[in-house]
Amino acid sequence: MTSITRVHNRVSTSQGHPWSAKADRLQSATGIMLGGFLLLHMHFESSILLGKEAFYHVVQLLEGGMFSSTGHGFPIVTKVFSVFMLLVVIVHAAVALRRFPAQLGQWRALRLHMGSINHKDTHAWFWQLITGFILFFLVPVHLFTMILNPEIGPHLSAERVYHDNAWLLYVLLLPAVVVHAMIGLYRVAVKWGITTKRSGLRKVAKVLIIYLLCLGTASLMSYLFIGSELGIPVQPFVPE
Repeated sequence: MTSITRVHNRVSTSQGHPWSAKADRLQSATGIMLGGFLLLHMHFESSILLGKEAFYHVVQLLEGGMFSSTGHGFPIVTKVFSVFMLLVVIVHAAVALRRFPAQLGQWRALRLHMGSINHKDTHAWFWQLITGFILFFLVPVHLFTMILNPEIGPHLSAERVYHDNAWLLYVLLLPAVVVHAMIGLYRVAVKWGITTKRSGLRKVAKVLIIYLLCLGTASLMSYLFIGSELGIPVQPFVPE
């Protein structure tokens, strides 16, 4: 048994359980769902970079505006989808906790192991643990916000970011979720034999991390800029 395997066995709380294989598949499946959603979500959000009207029409499309006589979407769609994503996150976190170091000694063993070798996948796994721990607290806050207040749009989203100081949450959430998701998708691809070219796939993951961080930061800055120009009370954006 290799040293890497021994460390992974130490930090796993599910070794030997008959449902472990099923839990692994469930973790991978929910991880793919969340990673895929993140890629789509960040690109939908970034439509604000094309202007208020572009973002407005994207929101109406996603909220089923084509089924409305006025063309205006239904915020309940955002609420229901946010509830669904929260359930997926809960399931993903529940099965992922099996692999989380629960004791100080396990953390020490992992850190000692990482310091003794230069194994890139072990380092990637470590950062996925750290970001996963951060997201355990941040993601529910974001989703509960969308469940309780599903109204979104150029002005309403900017109000949330700027006037409600949600940027403080997003500054922490953005890097954590991007790093966690891209490393997660990389590890799923390797785990299930989708590719054997780890070096090339790691480069793709790094490029995606940098790209998504730049895209998310630009979008966040745009919302901050729009929010700074809005008066109180904020009026929803209406295209001309």
